[in-house]
Amino acid sequence: MHVRARSIPSPDAPVSAAPGSGRRGLLVDLSPLRESPAFARLWIGGAITGIGGQMTIVAVGLQVYDLTASTFAVSLVGVIALIPMICFGLYGGMLADAFDRRTVALTAAVVTWVSTAIIAVLAWSGSELVWPLYLLTTINAVSTTIVGTTRQAILPRLLPARLLPSAAALSGIAAGVMVTVGPALAGVLVAGVGFRWTYTIDVVLFVAAFLGIASLPKILPEGGVSRLPGLASLVDGWTFLRTAPNVRMTFIVDIVAMTFGNPRVLYPAVGTLLLGGGAITVGVLTAAGAVGTLLSSLDSGRLGRIDRQGRAIERAIIVYGLAIACFGAVLAWVTFSGTATHDAADANLPAIVIAAIALAVAGAADNISSIFRMTILQAAVPDAVRGRLQGVFTVVVTGGPRVGDLYIGLAASAFALWVPALAGGLLVVVLVWTLVRVQGAFRRYDARTPTP
Repeated sequence: MHVRARSIPSPDAPVSAAPGSGRRGLLVDLSPLRESPAFARLWIGGAITGIGGQMTIVAVGLQVYDLTASTFAVSLVGVIALIPMICFGLYGGMLADAFDRRTVALTAAVVTWVSTAIIAVLAWSGSELVWPLYLLTTINAVSTTIVGTTRQAILPRLLPARLLPSAAALSGIAAGVMVTVGPALAGVLVAGVGFRWTYTIDVVLFVAAFLGIASLPKILPEGGVSRLPGLASLVDGWTFLRTAPNVRMTFIVDIVAMTFGNPRVLYPAVGTLLLGGGAITVGVLTAAGAVGTLLSSLDSGRLGRIDRQGRAIERAIIVYGLAIACFGAVLAWVTFSGTATHDAADANLPAIVIAAIALAVAGAADNISSIFRMTILQAAVPDAVRGRLQGVFTVVVTGGPRVGDLYIGLAASAFALWVPALAGGLLVVVLVWTLVRVQGAFRRYDARTPTP
């Protein structure tokens, strides 16, 4: 079955411009919002909806703990959803390459909205059952994954290639706002008005997603559809990936970075056993990465001028690895200097500040790498297979940190808290430096002539 692609109607078509035209400032580049009203609506709707989604994620964890008094029960909220998220990330990519992407995103958004609404109804009914929360949050995570996969496949149809780095930076800003404002609001609302109103507010905020998606034109894959969703379609996507060394390398270096350089699971033990400060230190270390992400996104004007994006990814990930190694070195210094403290009220402030700065640098470097990796994926991959490759990207960014959690946990248990971050960060530097020299074409990748 072949489906003919349709171009985006002219009212929302991006304004064309020659590469390099239109001087952009050094700070955040708002050109994508100005030049494509469709992108602007999608971005604003996604940001508002993301805040509500983060509220619900935090509120569900709090409610599960309130019902069970079990940290393990809370952890199952994410664990149960992991495999379905990976599977439907791939399936969502196939859907995006087979049907109108606007319809796929809108249908998945409806499922997300309905699952959130049912959670709210259960809260208003006074239900004390935990299993419906597991089921509904899994459905919610799956449909949100499909929305995200399809949305990323839509963006290159709304914007010229020269604005894709700026659009990715704007997405980083939106993500930074989501993960800072959403959880904070959830804590305030749950404490102030309870679970019922917290979920209900998310249901209302989600209307913004419909406004962003429903206003899009029809977006069918360019070049027609050779296969409907299924195993053969998935094989076609993987076959293309085998012939796309630059795109493949973006996945590989990200897996390396997230496997060996993602020390988030150390934070509770670090706050309790090394740096002191307890939960406050954990919050500071967690927020540091988000702050780095947000600050680096504000420099999208400069990032949009970089053409050697493969080399930029290499350098960003090397800086990331060095920053994580610096974080590990702080932990090692505290350990061997005898300044470790278990006292929540007597924190080692100098060490916490240095560790937070290192993690902020890591967050900024990771975001810059993400901006260019996403740009290469969107610009170099043909539209007909972009959804499936975006699905693989979703699997990488979802699964990589979980594998990293396993490495960090095992290494910390076998050796010491400082070992996995210090050794892992240095390993990231060595592996990425080696990989990009084995495949020299990746370092020569030029955004002016994107090749997969």
